[in-house]
Amino acid sequence: MQALLSVYNKTGIVEFSKILSSKGFNLISTGGTFKSLADNGLKVQQVSDVTEYPEMLDGRVKTLHPKIHGALLARPELSHHQADLTKYNIKPIKIVVVNLYPFVETISKPDVTLEDAIENIDIGGHTLIRASSKNFQNVLIIVDPTDYKWIGERIEQTGIESITLEERKKLAVKALQHGCQYDAAVTQYLAGVELPTEAKSIENIKTPSNANVEFPNTFVPLYEKKNDLRYGENPHQKAALYSCPNSGGIANAKSLHGPALSYNNILDGDAALKAVREFADTACVVIKHTNPCGLAVHKDQTEAYRRAFNGDPKSAYGGIVGFNRKLTLESATAMKGIFYEVIIAPEYDPEALALLQKREKLRVLLVPEAATQQAFTQPDIRTITGGALLQSPNPIVLGSLEEATKNWKVVTDAKPTEQQMRDLLFAWRVSKHVKSNAIVLTKDETIVAIGAGQPNRHQSVDICMKVGGEKAIGSALASDAFFPFADSIDLAHQGKIGCIVQPGGSIRDQEVIDAANKYNIPMVFTGNRNFLH
Repeated sequence: MQALLSVYNKTGIVEFSKILSSKGFNLISTGGTFKSLADNGLKVQQVSDVTEYPEMLDGRVKTLHPKIHGALLARPELSHHQADLTKYNIKPIKIVVVNLYPFVETISKPDVTLEDAIENIDIGGHTLIRASSKNFQNVLIIVDPTDYKWIGERIEQTGIESITLEERKKLAVKALQHGCQYDAAVTQYLAGVELPTEAKSIENIKTPSNANVEFPNTFVPLYEKKNDLRYGENPHQKAALYSCPNSGGIANAKSLHGPALSYNNILDGDAALKAVREFADTACVVIKHTNPCGLAVHKDQTEAYRRAFNGDPKSAYGGIVGFNRKLTLESATAMKGIFYEVIIAPEYDPEALALLQKREKLRVLLVPEAATQQAFTQPDIRTITGGALLQSPNPIVLGSLEEATKNWKVVTDAKPTEQQMRDLLFAWRVSKHVKSNAIVLTKDETIVAIGAGQPNRHQSVDICMKVGGEKAIGSALASDAFFPFADSIDLAHQGKIGCIVQPGGSIRDQEVIDAANKYNIPMVFTGNRNFLH
């Protein structure tokens, strides 16, 4: 019996090979794997000795040979297959252990060149996976070092034939998934590479670690399963968490304390992360059902938290709290007595973490990206019946007050004050993270009230007026899309709103502007909308 071993990740390969050797397997190997096995005293044969051809083209061609692939693809129950093996002196291979070159790790390096990336596209290993998987009933294909233990024990105790057809199929599926993931990484990387106009070769071309957002003819998402979840949005729904390799975000948050995250925790945590990354200054957000029910910016973190909490104390119960600065002991103390599901921050003071860890049901997550105000590069993906929708992400509004509002247009006779413009910009940034039809009231860079997810904009304004009450007086109002009618302006006047920001673009813009002028309410058009369905 023969086993072919060619792995980049050599974890456990020597121990597993010793088991195979003890059970009578002839070991065949290549390159670094051959050296590892030989250096550990194992009798192992070079692939080149089997094929009677040397490795060539700087190692690009090793296992691509009929004596290897004939040994993998032959079916023992077919006499003409066996005749071919005899004719060409080919011995069947029963086990293949392979994993692929570190392509994802290579392209994640900051100074990677296109040439380096291409040299890490595995050919032979990928072909071994596909050939072995095609003949899984006769060839055991192993790509995951965590499978060495149970397979090795089974072979030691009862022999390779005791590994069932179902188990062989599962190993083949895992191997093919390994290959698909690899292909997806290569495809996405190459699709995002922009070659210089006059380039004649790939030498010395530097490539970014994050590909630009594109919409290829075939979209192959790249996700790795992290773990199963207890259930989905509801207890009767199954769910699992997947992450993009070598990326941050909520999918790769480090748990510092508390129970496992639920499906809804993860969704709300992502909303919190996106919201606090919107702001360069110290910010705190309280999320409920993916909407910010409280959000504030203040130079003092604890005051930012208090203001965010007071935006809607009733809704804050059971919510998710996000910070974009190291969480201090003072801020952790200020949260005492309020039940939260999750806390997110880029760092924690040791005393603050120790205090939070006393709360048994609280999940404490470390998300370094929360401290970084930068544009997102991954496309937004929404699954739909029979397909998916992709779009470029809604960019973060960067820069100072003057830079961020340089393309805004004051359309009313009354002009906003500088403080009103600050509140309008704050409200506009928040509106990106509120479900449409979104209306946001803010004052002193703090949420006063939000109206979210209503079938018409007038209802969202009405909710804000009722929730905000007297706090709404003099506040800045942001609408994620244009006002189709002037009735919302009438309602804003009744609530004594101080100023308004909206995209503009309605066929009734002039009626809306006239209403704002009638009530002497300054209004600004941004020229772009912030829908979030």
